[in-house]
Amino acid sequence: MSNIAIKKFSSATELEAKRQEILKSRNSGQAVIAICCGTGCQAYGAKKVADAFEEELAKAGLGDKVEVRTPGCHGFCERGPLVVIRPQNIFYQRLKISDIPEIIEKTIKNNEVIERLLYVDPMTKEKKVHEHDVPFYKKQMRLVFGNNGNIDPTSIEDYLAVGGYKSLAKAISSLKPDEIVEEIIKSGLRGRGGGGFPTGWKWKSCREAHDPVKYVICNCDEGDPGAFMDRSLMEGNPHSVIEGMIIGAYAIGSHEAYIYIRDEYPMAVKHALLAIKQAEDYGLLGENILGSGFSLKIHINRGGGAFVCGESTALMASLEGKVGEPRAKYVHTSEKGLYDKPTTLNNVETWANIPLIIEKGADWFNKIGTAGSKGTKIFSLVGKVNNTGLIEVPMGITLREIVYDIGGGIPKGKKFKAIQTGGPSGGCLPESMLDLPVDFDELTKAGSMMGSGAMIVMDEDNCMVEIARYFLSFLEGESCGKCVPCREGVKRMRQILEKITKGEGEEGDIEHLEQLSQAIQDASLCALGGSAPNPVMSTIKYFREEYEAHIRQKTCPAKECKALITYNIIDANCPGCGLCYKACATGAIISQGKKMPVILDQSKCTKCGACFDACKLHAVEIR
Repeated sequence: MSNIAIKKFSSATELEAKRQEILKSRNSGQAVIAICCGTGCQAYGAKKVADAFEEELAKAGLGDKVEVRTPGCHGFCERGPLVVIRPQNIFYQRLKISDIPEIIEKTIKNNEVIERLLYVDPMTKEKKVHEHDVPFYKKQMRLVFGNNGNIDPTSIEDYLAVGGYKSLAKAISSLKPDEIVEEIIKSGLRGRGGGGFPTGWKWKSCREAHDPVKYVICNCDEGDPGAFMDRSLMEGNPHSVIEGMIIGAYAIGSHEAYIYIRDEYPMAVKHALLAIKQAEDYGLLGENILGSGFSLKIHINRGGGAFVCGESTALMASLEGKVGEPRAKYVHTSEKGLYDKPTTLNNVETWANIPLIIEKGADWFNKIGTAGSKGTKIFSLVGKVNNTGLIEVPMGITLREIVYDIGGGIPKGKKFKAIQTGGPSGGCLPESMLDLPVDFDELTKAGSMMGSGAMIVMDEDNCMVEIARYFLSFLEGESCGKCVPCREGVKRMRQILEKITKGEGEEGDIEHLEQLSQAIQDASLCALGGSAPNPVMSTIKYFREEYEAHIRQKTCPAKECKALITYNIIDANCPGCGLCYKACATGAIISQGKKMPVILDQSKCTKCGACFDACKLHAVEIR
């Protein structure tokens, strides 16, 4: 941060003058080393790398000539620590502290590229020098997520320098609340938290509610396994979310707001609290914002990690200090939400879209995406895919482009089998659906959903019956238990799936699962129960033959279900090297001496797969 004095701004003009002062104080030609310090990269030691850069630059006498920045998540999480050297935009990945002296000597001093630190495209084997040439980034449209790699999330001055709070100034000084609501309606923005409800119409309904006391909520609970979009956005650019919330509160007529963050996101909590304080210090939040007469207070509440609290009414109950249980949908939260007052709840990504729409206009936003789904969407791309991490793509991009062009295809030359979209309640779509455009309506038609944006890729080694059982087990544990269809129905479905994976399935089980699914979808109180059957229904629809093989032949085609497989030694391939013997924790592998094939004692084998993983000569087979 610079040494420019903090001053509360009483007008949009003063704020713009401050922005220009910050820009003028910065050396635009200065070299910058940007080290991703999102949670993923910090797990790889990115913070230590940043500190080591500072030390080595000081030793080299370059401390005042090269700036070390620690922005939030760049998205390419599995390649961390990530470093981008600007202005050349040289992209280095999987950095170690031992690489730093060489980077300073060659790249910083002499503008040389260190090839061993570059990303190698697994498809073409080409080395990529610049971030924008890396396939993972090439097809993305990073509108909401773009500044994550450029700004220090703990610096409001960094956010102001990239145009932050310009939209707030515009909204408060030159737009009426009704005009803002109409602009959001015109943009076609739909909620990014899973429901996909038109954001502008939600705002309009709340604004028109008669009660003068209204609330605004940001949902940063994000309980989906494999999903970390909201966390990374709140960690890397909290001011964009806060700016969106202030604009929304002004449009709706709310003077009190809450950010509900799960307690497992300590960095997101820390950065959100700091951003709120900074915004208050500058007069962008609190009393009489920018001299407009409008005031807003934002509170932080920490969630205990209950998946069901991602549902709007359960979240509001939790905020009130009650058990996080949903309520019937016929009472709309826009009329009776938090404390029975009109309430607007949107998730992190939805709020972060608001400043972009106000700044660039609804017409600009409306041109991105498909007829029914406008703008971009941030997804977490995980599972059996070469490039994992966070991606932001325009609505309408195909699943094939995501898996192969951005994700780099399936590791180890394996065959793509399915992709689950929408988190644990989403559907699993097969290879024949890879050319499906990704938007709210197309995914729903296919038997899946957008959800909050988790995408899990599966290959030929994944059993789809086991996948359905796994997600039903998660949803059973996360059910609040308030309504019978969800509490008992999901449990019964899980029991049937468990029976099938153990080779105890019977004729009629598939039909029973279908009947239960329909009953749960029709009668559940909230979306957790209503969408819980999706993994089962979609896998039956697209992979029915796997269910039938488990039930009729008592076999698992993917060779994953332990009860239906055995590990065996192929004598002709086994040289008696002992790798499997060392890997086995139960003593099931018996050595017959050097250069002699080992014996596998089936009575001791727990089917953990350690011997299979350890063998490099394909001497262990699964039957």
